[in-house]
Amino acid sequence: MNLLKNLFTLSIVLVAFSSVGQKNSKKSPNIIFILADDLGYGDVSSYNKNSKIKTLHIDKLASEGVLFTDAHTSSSVCTPTRYGILTGRYNWRSKLKSGVIQGFSKALIPQDRATIAGVLKSNGYKTAAIGKWHLGWDWANVDEGFSKVDYSKKIKNGPTTLGFDYWFGFNGSLDMAPYVWVENDQPTMVPNKFTQNTGQAMWRKGLTSDDFDHEQVLPKVTAKTVEYIAKNAHNKKPFFLYMPLPAPHTPILPTPEFKGKSGLNNPYGDFVLMVDSVVGQVMKALEDQGIADNTLVVFTSDNGCSPKADFKQLATKNHNPSYVYRGHKADIFEGGHRVPFIVRWPSKVKEGISDQLLCTTDFFATVTDALGVDLKDNEAEDSFSFLSALNIKSKAAVRKSIVHHSINGSFAYRKNEWKAAFCPGSGGWSFPRFNSKEAKELPKFQLYNLKNDIGEVNNLQDKEPELLEQYRDELAQIVLNGRSTVGAKQKNDGAKRWAQLNWMSDK
Repeated sequence: MNLLKNLFTLSIVLVAFSSVGQKNSKKSPNIIFILADDLGYGDVSSYNKNSKIKTLHIDKLASEGVLFTDAHTSSSVCTPTRYGILTGRYNWRSKLKSGVIQGFSKALIPQDRATIAGVLKSNGYKTAAIGKWHLGWDWANVDEGFSKVDYSKKIKNGPTTLGFDYWFGFNGSLDMAPYVWVENDQPTMVPNKFTQNTGQAMWRKGLTSDDFDHEQVLPKVTAKTVEYIAKNAHNKKPFFLYMPLPAPHTPILPTPEFKGKSGLNNPYGDFVLMVDSVVGQVMKALEDQGIADNTLVVFTSDNGCSPKADFKQLATKNHNPSYVYRGHKADIFEGGHRVPFIVRWPSKVKEGISDQLLCTTDFFATVTDALGVDLKDNEAEDSFSFLSALNIKSKAAVRKSIVHHSINGSFAYRKNEWKAAFCPGSGGWSFPRFNSKEAKELPKFQLYNLKNDIGEVNNLQDKEPELLEQYRDELAQIVLNGRSTVGAKQKNDGAKRWAQLNWMSDK
């Protein structure tokens, strides 16, 4: 009798513990990170009251969450920013010191590097990535040459080796061959034809599989995302979904229902509206499944708008994708890396606007902070939690400074209202370009007070030499220490990297 009584008591305890576990798992939010490609700060109407593109779905997201006005990508181009988001680490600490990788490039992130997907997976999350990877993987037989790749075999060192349970997408940008879908590690079809296009809808000549239609890539990524949400909405495990969009990057290909919809006489505006529609479809999927309130949704862009948008033509319609900021994609100027950044999580976060300085590397520490997960010294070394900016209690240190990086590897350092750029020109594609005659005639450095001069017009480097040198020294320590957060100094190639940048000072 006592044995039966004890067994009965034990069963009650086990059920109680089981229900506590289920209750706690329900409290962990689903997480979706939507990353637009080459979307400008001024393209989103909630950020730019003068925007001629009315992004109603993104605006609704902003009205229900926190809109950050001083958010930046870790680089002003695609690949490096993606590296920073997933690793919580400045991109220039990787082996890629400038530019981007290509469609046949090998994996940039080593398997022993922690990613936010891997950390979440080890803490009870299902993880998925759907869209544009652009961080490299190893095609079968690629060492024998690009033309020798065996598309019938699985890739290696792709997203599924970096913490993602599921992957569907393509390797480079949508204008970089090969044009092949890969699901998990397997190409869905062997490419058997070459395609190419020009103009704003350009993509480079390359092998293309029959199931890969450039115009339908964004809709397919969206459909796969909606399908994933439906399948995983009511699992015991919460999910993390990384959704790197291929738009509005080239090829600028709005589908028929969006052509002419922006009224700008420019397909770029129509393509932005298509991106806005994608956000609406994702949010509708969450609402249809009844999980919108406890899903943390982040929306941002990987860098500023590309000149392929045709700034000159858009100006005739009084639309500026860079808003009031100088420059665009690829540049060290604000237009290259200041981006829209919106966080929505209704069950925890009240709507508002924040001017907290933020880098896209900070997603990693913010999520782990929210979940109470401790980071190791060799994880997310350049990631600061912005949880307090969401009005959620946090003991984590707040970001006070940020390192900017342009396409050619130029650095800038921002702290408070001052920004020091350690190059004479844009460091990118806008005027004056690196090594141009005009750039060579400029001072070696640039120093701007963004509070008084948001357009970066007045270079004050000769008026504040001590501040410029202070910023140079602080940047040097961040490079050499292998981290910008508090913690043990990390092994890195900082000394070598700094030696390559010794032109930054006369010392």
